[in-house]
Amino acid sequence: MRRLRTLSEAECYARCYGDHDSTVQTIKIEPRRPRYHATVSGEDLRRSLEARLNQRLTADAAEAA
Repeated sequence: MRRLRTLSEAECYARCYGDHDSTVQTIKIEPRRPRYHATVSGEDLRRSLEARLNQRLTADAAEAA
């Protein structure tokens, strides 16, 4: 479809987003609470899990023997 004239920025905005509706209210959202800092890093958790798995494997191997 060929246009007779180019649309202005305001006309494009109105086509994309529509006109402002009086039933819509704009509210302010409270800022997010700051996140707490973890005392344990992800690497520490990985090492701990790995150690527990190794203990389980050695215990299973000892029971099997």
